[in-house]
Amino acid sequence: MLKKAGGELTAPTGISIKDAQFPRPFDTGLEYSPPARGDWNIVHIGLLIPQSHQIYFCAQGCLRGVVQTTAEMDAMDRLSWAYLCDEDYADGSMEYNIIDSVAEVIKRMEQRPPCILVFLSCMHLFAGVDFDMIIEELESRFGGIDFVKCYMTPTMRFSGLAPVPTMYKQMFVPLRESEKDGGVNIIGYNWAIDEKCELSEIIKGAGVTLRQLPLFDKYEQYLDMAKSSVNITIIPEAASAAEDLEERLGQKHLYLPVSWDFEKIKDNYARLCSVLDIPLPDLSQREAEAKAALSRAAQKLDGRPVAVDFMAAHKPFEMCALLLENGINVKRIFIDLISGEDEQAFEFIKKNHPDFEIFPTVNSSMRFFASNCDTENEYLAIGQKAAYFCCTDYFVDLVGAKDMYGFDGIKKLAESIIDAAEDPKDRRTVIQHKGMGCQSCL
Repeated sequence: MLKKAGGELTAPTGISIKDAQFPRPFDTGLEYSPPARGDWNIVHIGLLIPQSHQIYFCAQGCLRGVVQTTAEMDAMDRLSWAYLCDEDYADGSMEYNIIDSVAEVIKRMEQRPPCILVFLSCMHLFAGVDFDMIIEELESRFGGIDFVKCYMTPTMRFSGLAPVPTMYKQMFVPLRESEKDGGVNIIGYNWAIDEKCELSEIIKGAGVTLRQLPLFDKYEQYLDMAKSSVNITIIPEAASAAEDLEERLGQKHLYLPVSWDFEKIKDNYARLCSVLDIPLPDLSQREAEAKAALSRAAQKLDGRPVAVDFMAAHKPFEMCALLLENGINVKRIFIDLISGEDEQAFEFIKKNHPDFEIFPTVNSSMRFFASNCDTENEYLAIGQKAAYFCCTDYFVDLVGAKDMYGFDGIKKLAESIIDAAEDPKDRRTVIQHKGMGCQSCL
């Protein structure tokens, strides 16, 4: 007898945080993907390597999303592909089919790229394809091109290293041992940290070269990252990349995570200064400016309810705790899994704001949430998913804490909240753009 997947077709209700369990407040099952597309995927991330070219080998259904993403980025000149057919599994020639396809792509190029990212799919892993042999053969045929093993394997989301951390790790494989110049890299982050941020100012003020991949347009600049002595990561997804570089190139890994807690921000900067062997600068003025900006945001909202989603920033509960402690009426968060780094803030809100509501984002019944919304534009949202679910055009268009770091980041967040309260956006148009901050032809 057939049973309806997902239960009754009713919109879910949130749960109060006092009833929520860490780290999974909701059961897993059939999943739903809300139409908020600002997050980056492996296509966007790989294209950060300047002058590189990507070649995808996968089934047609998966390939459609890759091509659409690249087309929306107006970067089709940097993409090639071939799709798998059933007969490709029959004769044992899959490795040489890939090699010959890559060779044909290179043959047709007017100018050879310095780096080619070769993406295989889940189907190749299931078939036991020898990826090492493919890369070795390509390197022997085409000297002067760095070939990088990359993976389009969504089936590995819950087994081994997930696709995005794997992408961050593989994209730095071409970096080779080099004499160190004492520089600092920020790696595994999709946006450049602003020059006005304390992080940038401390590094440059010490007379140290700061290298950030999103700012480069030449492959040689990317390769120069091997000269740096320290790699800073600010999100946990980049940890495997930094650990690999520490082992291969001897670059010290310094994890300074994005934080919305004043004391943790100061601790990050203290650790940075210790590594750079410089005194910690006086940050009291920066802290005061951040607190003043939050006060202005609270005054502007005047008690208006606020919703946050987990895609807006790493440690979203910590963000909510910051806003709540500074007079901003955060009522909802949309999240499915709470990270260990966010447990302390989760417990703080649970103790001090027990009626704070938590909603899932991928639960299959959430597909009815927005259509049943009777609070159009009541909420101010932080994040695209929160804007979608709360049916509001008053939102901070934020994904991955884009360029918001340290006290400067908190000040930017507060100013963005004020802007969002004053100037509504067309959420239906804005949230469909893939890869926030990337060039878009839409």
